[in-house]
Amino acid sequence: RLEEFLKKEVDLELSTLPDFEERVIDCSEVEQLMNSINTIPAPCAPVINPQAPNAATGTSLRVCWGLFSDDTVECYQLCYKPVSNERHSDEQAEQTLKVKETYCTITDLLPNTQYEFWVSALNASGISPPSERAVYVTAPSPPTIKSKKIRSCENAALVCWESRDINPVDSYTVEL
Repeated sequence: RLEEFLKKEVDLELSTLPDFEERVIDCSEVEQLMNSINTIPAPCAPVINPQAPNAATGTSLRVCWGLFSDDTVECYQLCYKPVSNERHSDEQAEQTLKVKETYCTITDLLPNTQYEFWVSALNASGISPPSERAVYVTAPSPPTIKSKKIRSCENAALVCWESRDINPVDSYTVEL
């Protein structure tokens, strides 16, 4: 039967024309929804480096960090504040800088002072968790030589100085 049916010539004609509406589909809502979906995740937390040798002067510190992921980053947010042994250390003024690179030199700091630093990464999706905190120390102020106390003889000299720093200094280098 099927074979006979398939051999027949069938003429299909519609008695009336279909009534199709011309519709314009508005995809703007779908487009807005698609655009609102973040395709880039917020970055992972950066890793702040410990203080490098010769990265400090009496009034400045060079702070470096890294991002150990392939996350997209637009900029970094570097925060710092002086370290205090007082009970109200949380109330101290916290400074925040926006930085494009993975390093920054902070100026106008106090000599021989400890500063706590932490950094976050930012992109269009949001901000990363902050890095671990790292403590950096500015170099001590140069000591003041007490010229009235200088004594010398043929084979020796006595030179006295005093430090203007509040925090103890590890060592001094005397150059002749």
